Amino acid sequence: MKEEIFFINNLNINVKIFGEGKIFLVLHGWGSKSDRWEKFGNILSNYGFKVIIPDLPGFGKSEKMKQAWSLDDYCFFVEDFANFLNIERFYLLGHSFGGSIAIKYSLKFSQRVEKLFLFAPSCIREKNLKKNFLKNISKIFNKFSFLPFYNFFKKIFYKFIVRKSDYLLSEGVLKETYLKIINEDLSDSLSLINIPTIIIWGDKDDIVPLENGKIINQKIKNSKLVIIKNGDHNLEQTIPDILSQKILENL
Repeated sequence: MKEEIFFINNLNINVKIFGEGKIFLVLHGWGSKSDRWEKFGNILSNYGFKVIIPDLPGFGKSEKMKQAWSLDDYCFFVEDFANFLNIERFYLLGHSFGGSIAIKYSLKFSQRVEKLFLFAPSCIREKNLKKNFLKNISKIFNKFSFLPFYNFFKKIFYKFIVRKSDYLLSEGVLKETYLKIINEDLSDSLSLINIPTIIIWGDKDDIVPLENGKIINQKIKNSKLVIIKNGDHNLEQTIPDILSQKILENL
């Protein structure tokens, strides 16, 4: 494995590269980073793949953006990233938030993607008051930031009340970016995907429900749903060997 810094779109982007061979690009989830995908990268590289895992802008060791980004911004970043590395065609895997980016990318640049792997993509958004709730509760918390144990109680509230949201743990420009991301529902776009697609889901995922995977499978015509027994939302960390196996079986 080698780790490099590339200057793309006026940002320093940290990238991990494993092995040589066919290109397999991985887009990690919100709040994640390439470090958490090292075991996966090592395993897959043993089967003739060059696994490329960038820290997406705003995460890991990559620079934060100067202003809030949308899914489209991340999508075009992936295209610029591919051009920078002179990648013509590749396998694409997106996890959770990265799955949403991968869906958008596959719709805009389908000629690039050999096969699409969607690992518990967070692309179906509920139409409710969640965004306003998160924004308002954050403002309340910030008013009491001077108090002792502020960070402790904030994390407790996050864990037990809004544990499925990353808004409260995001900082600076990522807060507004998060609100932009969760404001976009890709449900109606899924049927437009014409790339062979493998959908991977853990049946114990308590972050993005398996029911979403079944809906996505129905909407994408040329797709297959692979359910991993006792799998959670972070298979790349808990059982990377099984995640890799399922991908290899479906190439």
